[in-house]
Amino acid sequence: MYCVNVLVSGLVQGVSYRWTTREQARQLGVTGHAINLEDGRVEVLLCGDQPAVEQMAQWLWRGPDAARVTSVEVMAVHLDCPPADFTVG
Repeated sequence: MYCVNVLVSGLVQGVSYRWTTREQARQLGVTGHAINLEDGRVEVLLCGDQPAVEQMAQWLWRGPDAARVTSVEVMAVHLDCPPADFTVG
């Protein structure tokens, strides 16, 4: 299983970014989480087949209509026990 940790910057809090990310991830069969950070960014963990994870990472640049993404930082990670679902924290 391929996993990446992503930090998304811009106007990404208060615009349903985490919830629409969860919907998109579930459609693609990707697991992980989306969490608001205190500095205004959203942290997203994505795990699944590499093509689906990469497609999801590209989607993070768009997000919901009200979002204004300025940066998406992607870093591959190794997890011994990847999540079974996509959650919002």
